[in-house]
Amino acid sequence: MHFAASGVTVFPLLPPLVAFGISLITATGGVSGAFLLLPFQMSVLGFTSPAVSATNHLYNVVAIPSGVLRFVREKRMVWPLAWTVVAGTLPGVLIGAIVRVRLLPDPRHFKVFAGGVLLYIGARMMRELLRPTAAGGRATAAVGPVRILRRSLREVAYEFRGGEHIFRTLPLFCLALAVGLIGGAYGIGGGAIIAPFLVTFFALPVYTVAGAALLGTFVTSLTGVAFFQAIAPLYPSQAVAPDWALGVLFGLGGMAGTYCGARLQKRVPERAIKWMLAIVLVILGLRYVSAIVS
Repeated sequence: MHFAASGVTVFPLLPPLVAFGISLITATGGVSGAFLLLPFQMSVLGFTSPAVSATNHLYNVVAIPSGVLRFVREKRMVWPLAWTVVAGTLPGVLIGAIVRVRLLPDPRHFKVFAGGVLLYIGARMMRELLRPTAAGGRATAAVGPVRILRRSLREVAYEFRGGEHIFRTLPLFCLALAVGLIGGAYGIGGGAIIAPFLVTFFALPVYTVAGAALLGTFVTSLTGVAFFQAIAPLYPSQAVAPDWALGVLFGLGGMAGTYCGARLQKRVPERAIKWMLAIVLVILGLRYVSAIVS
């Protein structure tokens, strides 16, 4: 099947199957899997124009809602956290989209940029895993709901599993802004980057971070799709708008994978999943960074 917008010719079942496999694994950590889907599109399908970022955003828009609904139903969505992440990443993703089109149109340069992002995420995951207190074993189902204790423009406090957790809104907003810029250019929405920061630097429980990261990724990806589509006529010499047919196929596979991954989460050791993801990220990152000398 040929996809005219991207110039990709591929068996129509391959995109949803690949997206299903990726999201099946990454959903256990509350990540959409877009950060792994982009290298597949670039390296395997040969989709390297700026439109690949827009198509990756479209994948997030279709794949994420089922995961967000799960967190809402389980009352583990920290809404003040989620909206602070959205407020920061939203303007960042718009700036990132412009950076992708104007400063990183060369596929080789974009691969180096993408490789740097992948290497950073992978190295950070490995460092956390090598710590004696790194999370391991099996995830537990009895995580309980979240209860907001107090909120203001300066900070928010909430209760989870009997403990009180606090985050300041301004530092989180600034972090989300930077992450949104990277995510906007990379086409991942930023959730895969911001979740480790929230756990490490803000010391927030991963069970309460995942829902906010997914919701932030969904909102910013939705904005990213609309923005890339809107500016496409301004760049007639480049493919900028998303490939809707290809993006929806990826998204449908991602939706199913996210649902199944959430169901399987309790049966798969979290430590094993994180190690596998970290190794894949570092290998892909090194491959892309090496593009500058090839």
